[in-house]
Amino acid sequence: MSMVGAMQPSGDASQFHFTPEHYLELMHAEVPRYDELQNETARATQGRHVRTILELGVGTGETSRRVLARHPGAKLTGIDASAEMLAEASLPGADLRVGRLEDALPDGSFDLVVSCLAIHHLDGMGKRDLFDRIAAALADGGTFVLADVIVPNDPADVLTPCTPGFDLPDRLDDQLNWLTAAGFDVEATWVRGDLAVMRASRLPIT
Repeated sequence: MSMVGAMQPSGDASQFHFTPEHYLELMHAEVPRYDELQNETARATQGRHVRTILELGVGTGETSRRVLARHPGAKLTGIDASAEMLAEASLPGADLRVGRLEDALPDGSFDLVVSCLAIHHLDGMGKRDLFDRIAAALADGGTFVLADVIVPNDPADVLTPCTPGFDLPDRLDDQLNWLTAAGFDVEATWVRGDLAVMRASRLPIT
């Protein structure tokens, strides 16, 4: 996403970090249906017995607060590449760590892994590798909810501005296939234009 005012460079396009100032304002300005996307992300976690949550790309905690409201008492572990963003997240009791999606995931067996508007920064190979690692981090019967920018079938549905080399969205069907290959039973629960929410249930290992 273009949101240059909310990012600070750290060497190259793949290493931009978001900064808290005006972040939410810019997200609303540049991501159509931002609040709806966040609400649908949380809704996709409903109906699961969730005690432990891992969030990838916490940002300022917009997704975390919605998800935790549906799963009171759950323990949240979260990572984000920006220490400044984590400092603004205001999530008492959460285990928040600076880390990149390419890094090893936090140790643990999680009931739920959730990510909103973060994984599109990985290329296709990076997404496939991450999906495999998420499957390994989930408890039996665990769920992965992914909400993100996608490449829509109709170019007219492209509404979210993307920055070349920084934003690397993929097609929805490709991501559903990659999740299936990683051992998930997957469905798209919400699709609007170039935004989608996917819910992936970890299949038992036989």
